[in-house]
Amino acid sequence: MGLRLIIGGARSGKSARAQALAEAQAQRRGGTPVMIATAEALDEEMRERIARHRAERGPAWRTLEAPLDLAAAIAGLAPEDCAVVDCLTLWLSNLMFAERSLAQETDLMLEAADHALGEVIFVTNEVGMSIVPENALARRFRDEAGRMNRRVAERADEVEVMFAGVPLRLKP
Repeated sequence: MGLRLIIGGARSGKSARAQALAEAQAQRRGGTPVMIATAEALDEEMRERIARHRAERGPAWRTLEAPLDLAAAIAGLAPEDCAVVDCLTLWLSNLMFAERSLAQETDLMLEAADHALGEVIFVTNEVGMSIVPENALARRFRDEAGRMNRRVAERADEVEVMFAGVPLRLKP
């Protein structure tokens, strides 16, 4: 249907931008905005963060939790849905800790997105524009995130980067 990527740094406005686009698109299509959440409430801070995000979105949103099986969540979208996947970098860390094949899971996710009946807006963090991390796991995460983001951007119809709340179109 349609695939969009919104990338940027922490607190750059990525999620707010994606949610506004999804709400507008779902309204045009007569559908429901869908949040495909990759976060898991593993500690109190994350539970509070998730609760705050749900409250901010409000009752019009349907939420699907997909900390690992993102492809299945995307494949289940209805034609009138517009989904926000928030966020790919958290999904990547979930896959790394579960010791899943990152390339294979990314292939499955991209295949599902290519064949999705509804529109999909991916949110991801740009983590490679700063200092080189000091430990091997953090360097691996940075490298894998860069590879994944590049693959998603190649497949996306539209790509935006957020800087200080301002969207800049990269593609088309």
